[in-house]
Amino acid sequence: MRITRRGQVMVWGVAALALAGCSGGDEDTGASALDTILEEGSLQVCTTGDYPPFTELDADSGEFSGIDVDMARDLADSLGVEVEFVQTSWDTLMEDFLADCDIAVGGISISTERAQQAFFSEAVMADGKTPIARCEDVDKYRTVEQINDPDVTSIMPSGGTNEVFAQENYPDGDLVTHDNLTIFDEIVEGRADVMTTDRSEVLYVAHEYEGELCPTNPDEPFDYFEKAYLLPRGDVVLKEYVDQWLTMAKGDGTYDAITEPWVGDVDLSLPEDE
Repeated sequence: MRITRRGQVMVWGVAALALAGCSGGDEDTGASALDTILEEGSLQVCTTGDYPPFTELDADSGEFSGIDVDMARDLADSLGVEVEFVQTSWDTLMEDFLADCDIAVGGISISTERAQQAFFSEAVMADGKTPIARCEDVDKYRTVEQINDPDVTSIMPSGGTNEVFAQENYPDGDLVTHDNLTIFDEIVEGRADVMTTDRSEVLYVAHEYEGELCPTNPDEPFDYFEKAYLLPRGDVVLKEYVDQWLTMAKGDGTYDAITEPWVGDVDLSLPEDE
């Protein structure tokens, strides 16, 4: 059982199916967040607002924007409900999602740790960790061995997969955390040397900081993972709906149309042979 953000007791997944089997399968014994979303006319979406091009919060207007933000709006439109964004952080993403949201979006990487507490939608894109540094320093930070050095300052936001990767792979390096909104300025200004982050972010940032920051090894990422949307663990009904919506959005051009204004002709996907 799960207590949802609206205080209702939900019976999810296997338990619901088991109960349905005991009753002959004639009744729907489990409830889904999908039912509550439709009944209340509101889709609650957790997002950090600090990870463009996927999610960005305008401090002046308080409005969220980004690829995954617009995708969440499209999901809400498909349901005929309003969308309400809940700001979270990488440190509190799972806690806030479990307490307050129906879905979480914004460049979220699939990890086994997160999968212990939530479902993931079908993958939105494939990705991998790779470094970005000042353009004149590209050759210095191409490998894990080069970065794992006490004289090399690696910077990262706290609480996400970038911090986990750095702690596991750069135990001898100088590791510092910083606000994700201005983190790349720290490298430009020389207060940090390198950041290892998702290849999609590296390519986007290199485009935004053209001539200042460059990927050091973009076509040979250090690992492989996928990005997706967080959903309530065990809620098969909601997951099936979101997966079908996502399949159609990627197939009918909706996802490409939402992505293009943010990245233009920058291809964020891994090379085919990856």
